Parts: sequence; structure tokens; C-alpha cells
Amino acid sequence: MNTTTTTSSIHPRSYEPTPPRQLAFIGLGVMGHPMAGHLAAAGHTVTVYNRTAAKAQQWAAEFAACGASVRHAATPREAAQGADIVLGCVGNDDDLRQVTLGEQGAFAGMKAGAIYVDHTTASADVARELDFHATELGLHFLDAPVSGGQAGAQNGQLTVMCGGQQTVFDAVAPVVAAFARAFTLMGPVGAGQLTKMVNQICIAGVVQGLSEAIAFAQNAGLDIPTVVSVISKGAAQSWQMENRALTMARSEFGFGFAVDWMRKDLGLVLEESRRNGSAVPVTALVDQFYGEVQQLGGNRWDTSSLIQRLPRK
Repeated sequence: MNTTTTTSSIHPRSYEPTPPRQLAFIGLGVMGHPMAGHLAAAGHTVTVYNRTAAKAQQWAAEFAACGASVRHAATPREAAQGADIVLGCVGNDDDLRQVTLGEQGAFAGMKAGAIYVDHTTASADVARELDFHATELGLHFLDAPVSGGQAGAQNGQLTVMCGGQQTVFDAVAPVVAAFARAFTLMGPVGAGQLTKMVNQICIAGVVQGLSEAIAFAQNAGLDIPTVVSVISKGAAQSWQMENRALTMARSEFGFGFAVDWMRKDLGLVLEESRRNGSAVPVTALVDQFYGEVQQLGGNRWDTSSLIQRLPRK
């Protein structure tokens, strides 16, 4: 197929030659839709499942029109049948259990030796729980949460932090390369989720600092584009500054990773910090600030909307 075909959800990129595999993808939200699309564009056969069936049907129609080998399934079990690798990206621990376990879950349909790769940001505990169930069934499991946001998914430039066995990781790496710029094994199952928690701790502090800085600059009467241009060339530079500072100043918050999702992630951090004895006072405070944003009606605003709770001229 033509791998440079533009669709509504993925941006054109080139793909390293990889033997085509039989894949399934479960969960077609703002991240899963383009991630599954890159797999199809890379030449793999992809069966998709989504809780809202119309989304799976639309995805399959979109990529079939581009010449890809795709179909949609009515259940996770049906989607997983015959697949070498099943990938998923759903909402939380409960969603993950729902699509993997039980009579209609993916594990029930997977063949012996198949691999489930979970891209959900979830708890380390549920990763270990599902690894246990997978092993009992003769399957393999990797926890592999992602960072890079909606733009990273669309551009095929996600960073993936993984927990699991080296041999399983090695088998999956050429496939995940379709949507990832970095795919790194962090340790045993659960280590991927713990690394994603580290990632979210960093983001929470940076976004709050950037919010205060932009609000301060506006109240001081400074020209925001000039300020950002200057300080982004020094020690204050960050991805958030490069990609969100100017939109924050314009109160534009439609960039994919919603406040509701960030609060879910920070809840995982706070729970894990209590378990391992870590002090995360700034993270706990920023979590409260996101609660204030929710009270402003910003549940679906992106995470840079922290600035909305600050007074600005």
C-alpha cells in the first residue's frame, strides 16, 4: 500500500521495512486511532475494536480506502483471534481489565505465545495482575505507556516506556516502531507504568511553573512572543514552553490531553508515592489546582489550562 497517504488522523511518515504481522488494536481514542493507523500504514494486517462500535467501523473504512488490510471486530476476543500481537490503549485500570479479562476479553481470544502490549496509562499493580493472568494462559504481556500527546501519536513520534521480558520486548519493537521514536525497556512488568508516573510528575511541575511565568509576563505588560523567544533559548527551555506557551497566553486549550486524564494520572502517582514512601508535595498541589480547573468547567481542556486559574490582565 501507499504509506504516504494522508488520513484524518495520521501525518505522513516513512516506515522501516518490517515483515507484515497479524495485529489487533483495542481502543480508538485520540491516541489509539492514529497509533492503529500507523500500524496499518506500515503494511500490517490490523483488526480493531472500540467500545463505541461506530468508531471502529469508521476507522476500518478510512484505512481500507487507503488500501490497507484492516477490519473491525465486535468484541476484544474476536479482534484478538489469530493476532501475533494485540495492542491496546484504553482509559484506566477498570477499562483495561474489561477488554482483557473475561469471556469476551482479548486474552480469551489470543493464541498461545501471542503478546499483549498495553499502552494505557494505568497502575503498576494492574500491569502485574494482567501479566500473571497472561502467563497462566501461555501468553506474554508488556506494559508500555506512551508520552508525546495527540501530536506525537499523529506524527508517529511517541516515546514508549516499557516493562516486561527482554525477549518479548525485542519481538514487539519492530512493530511499535511504526508510531514510536523511542521504545525503551525500563525493567520488569510494572516498570513502564512507574516510569510514566515519573514523566507526569515532571510535566505537572513544569506546566504550573510555565503558567505562573506567562501570567506574570502578561501582568507586567511584556510582549509574550518576544519573552518566549528569548527565554526558550536559555535554561528555562522545555517542550511545554516550545509547544504551549503562546497558546496558553491566548487561552487556547484544545490540544488533546485533557485535565480529566491528567488528574487520573496524578492520582496514580499519589497512590504509588504513598506505597513507596516518596514525598511529592508539588505534584499533590498541582493535582489540587487541576481540580480547580475542573470546577471552572475545564474537564476537557488540555493540561496547559492551569493558567486559567491565575489572574491575568
